[in-house]
Amino acid sequence: MSTNEPAIQARDLGVRFRRNKRGKRTIKDLFAGSARRTRPGEFWALRNVTFDVRQGESIGVVGRNGQGKSTLLKLVAGVLIPDEGGVTVHGGVAPLIEITGGFVGDLSVRENVRLAAGLRGMSRAEVNRRFDGIIDFAEIRDFVDTPYKHLSNGMKVRLAFSVVSQLDEPILLVDEVLAVGDRAFREKCYRRIDELLTEGRTLFFVSHNEKDLRRFCTRGLYLDKGGLAMDAPIVEVLDRYNADYATG
Repeated sequence: MSTNEPAIQARDLGVRFRRNKRGKRTIKDLFAGSARRTRPGEFWALRNVTFDVRQGESIGVVGRNGQGKSTLLKLVAGVLIPDEGGVTVHGGVAPLIEITGGFVGDLSVRENVRLAAGLRGMSRAEVNRRFDGIIDFAEIRDFVDTPYKHLSNGMKVRLAFSVVSQLDEPILLVDEVLAVGDRAFREKCYRRIDELLTEGRTLFFVSHNEKDLRRFCTRGLYLDKGGLAMDAPIVEVLDRYNADYATG
């Protein structure tokens, strides 16, 4: 159940990137001239994006590829720093984005669980208490002392989801992670997310899967051409998005 207390507050967010190999602007570029001027070879991935998310809300972010959805999620996660505006997050985040990052190939599964959970803010005592649950959820009990690099891609994703979904952070960030894995494990992930939402967690969910968006989200943000085209109940947002997509 949502409250009137803010979880995420975004104001006039803007992020720009380079089209050439240099990628995002450097610190030197920031001091070379106005941060607001667009230079040759640059484009705005997001601009003038403003919204609020209340605690306990379930927000779905939709839009075609390249419209800034994952960039927005990374801003909320603190992975990217905006070039314009700002985003304030009230409480910690459990990021289910690029979730296999931070795992070390030569370390065992056991060692990686302790490392990955620790890097994500879990204390040693918490890791010890939750270790068996993490391994069992990921269904890799027989591989606990196997080097991580020898796991299949599916096993790696299951392990990463299991670790992150055990975090107690109030805000859950999800970026298409449910698109991977077999059907049985996806259903297991769905049930886990349902449990977290029942606990009152806030969900910020980027997906192309309309069924998932309708299942988990009550409100939608529609990004188009790097801007916020619509902020409304998820059913209305999906209807608008589908209509725009149909007309090209």
